[in-house]
Amino acid sequence: MQSQLEAVDLDGFKLPVYGRPYSLVFCAGSPHVDPKTLRKEMMCGCAESLWRRDRARRVAGDGGRGMQGVYGADEVRRGGEAVKAAGARGGPRAPGGNSASPCRALSQRRRPAHHKAMRGWLVRCAGWWGGGARSRLRWLAALLCWGALCALALPRLQPPPRGGGARPHPAPPARLLLQSEPAASTPATPPPLPATDTRVLTEEELRADAERRLPSLPLAYWHKHKDDKNKYYKKKECAPFPSIYDLDFHNTYWQTMHSSEGVFHLYGAYLDVRNASRIGPAVRVLTVHDRIKPTLATHCQLWFEERDAPVVVRNLEYKYVWNSKWGNYRDRVLQPYLLACVLPAEVRHLVPASVSIVENPCDRATNNLRVHYDAPRPPAQRKEFAVCVKGLDFLHEDLSVRLVEWIELVRLLGADKVFFYELQVHPNITKVLEYYSARGDVTVTPITLPGGQPNLPGLQHMYLKKKTTHKRQMELIPYNDCLYRHMYQYRWLALLDIDEVIVPLEDADWSGLMRRALPLAVPAEGKPPRTSYHASNLYYLDSLQHEHSWEEGVPRYLHMLQHVYRTRNFTKPGQYVKAFHETERVLALHNHFPLACLGGACSSYALETQHARLQHYRADCVTALSKTCAELRAAPVRDTAVWRWRDALVARADAALRALGFLPPHR
Repeated sequence: MQSQLEAVDLDGFKLPVYGRPYSLVFCAGSPHVDPKTLRKEMMCGCAESLWRRDRARRVAGDGGRGMQGVYGADEVRRGGEAVKAAGARGGPRAPGGNSASPCRALSQRRRPAHHKAMRGWLVRCAGWWGGGARSRLRWLAALLCWGALCALALPRLQPPPRGGGARPHPAPPARLLLQSEPAASTPATPPPLPATDTRVLTEEELRADAERRLPSLPLAYWHKHKDDKNKYYKKKECAPFPSIYDLDFHNTYWQTMHSSEGVFHLYGAYLDVRNASRIGPAVRVLTVHDRIKPTLATHCQLWFEERDAPVVVRNLEYKYVWNSKWGNYRDRVLQPYLLACVLPAEVRHLVPASVSIVENPCDRATNNLRVHYDAPRPPAQRKEFAVCVKGLDFLHEDLSVRLVEWIELVRLLGADKVFFYELQVHPNITKVLEYYSARGDVTVTPITLPGGQPNLPGLQHMYLKKKTTHKRQMELIPYNDCLYRHMYQYRWLALLDIDEVIVPLEDADWSGLMRRALPLAVPAEGKPPRTSYHASNLYYLDSLQHEHSWEEGVPRYLHMLQHVYRTRNFTKPGQYVKAFHETERVLALHNHFPLACLGGACSSYALETQHARLQHYRADCVTALSKTCAELRAAPVRDTAVWRWRDALVARADAALRALGFLPPHR
């Protein structure tokens, strides 16, 4: 497009136009004109202007020669031809006998109405501009009005938004920008996300969590040596160090070894370096085996941090943790045993990291147990008392408040810590256990039944209620695990249920009771030293309390403080007793007595009934005493011996129950 501007005289007003006719501004701005028609009309417009100028110059006497100096020969020639062609078609004549502009008729005949209006407007504007100062003012006012009309009309001529949606809201006034658009300077607050746990544990944290959940797994030791190619016995095919991914796990907490003479389910391994042991330092392995009197030669592959190759020794013994007279004494029934892997002289000063039980020395093991050795480091001293509780089985029975009362009472009496084993419990009991675990007062260890015994909630409870002998045998696993894991930390262990407590009658706590009993329990000359001190059983039955009213001054929800009526007589000597076991001497524990002891026979001392007794809070007598229970219940006795700790117990139990949300805070 040519950029040079020319001036065309239009009725006395010199209108600036581009050098080419089709570049007129007032024509090119219209989107509704056909290009061919537009070109013709523009040429006519130019020709008309040239014709007018030519006529004026002829009058002046230059014959039109000046036109070529301004526009050029081609433009003049095309303009003249257009004028002649328009005149040949009979254009109108100008006043005074001269022919009017030949293109004017064509323009009036071909141009749309809005073009005519625009041309007329320009002509009038030109007249106004040439009429003096007053006309110029009218011209300026018209321009201002035209600009205002365009400013108002342009927003309405904008196309609607896509999709046919509503028009956007107008922008707020400038004085409201800071209030209405805070996001202009500050990022918008994102909507809240769901309350999920977004933590991602590292590999080290995952290992620590797995070791906490499964204490028998030597995960840290395996991770440190998993890429060690030299951990085998004599040759690579003989006793290689097993990967944890090749272990035969069973019911979560057990590992399995299949032999030519039955199956072994292994639960835990413990280093025993007690002075009373005649075999010297040894690793004890707690297991169940489906044979009685096993004769199979098994071997222990002992792994050390300081050695690449394992130390392989033969299992010394199968210590039977049961009595054949109590039932289930037959093959194909899982029996509890303690295995003994004696450390050779060259490694007796070392602590094994893990142990595997195999049938032949070079076998590739399918089990690998961490060896527990939790001796306190100097100058730490052994504490006095801890309590071990067998697997809790209270899935549909909410004993949470009774459990709080019992934990607070045994801690008042001197228990430093209570070690619980858990099968299936009510959610409120779980809440209580978590509360005391967070305080460091208890430790909870989940456990399952080995072999083909059920572990499904509900079904497991029915099984244990029906199969009482199987239940008694399986209870020995947590009891002995508790002994071997804590025998270096505590001098005395008491195996108690949560409905029974050993109550001292003349002393403030268990420490005072044992200081009183030890001089009295010195054995006769030639007799083995004492290994346990047991208290005789006395029942506090619910049915005895129901025959009487509530006790005043004691919260009704504290079961032991409310039940102060007991049977007149103790059960027979040695029946249903509970004891304090000396951890330095006992080898294998049962609910009531030690089954085996180090250095010789076991010897249990019966605490004088005027010094202490086992207060057993039950709904009724045990099934085995059903024939004599009526005699025991005859003539009950009101006995408030436990009220000696009433004030402290009520205060501590209420504080715990309020913290747990079981009591209103204002109480």
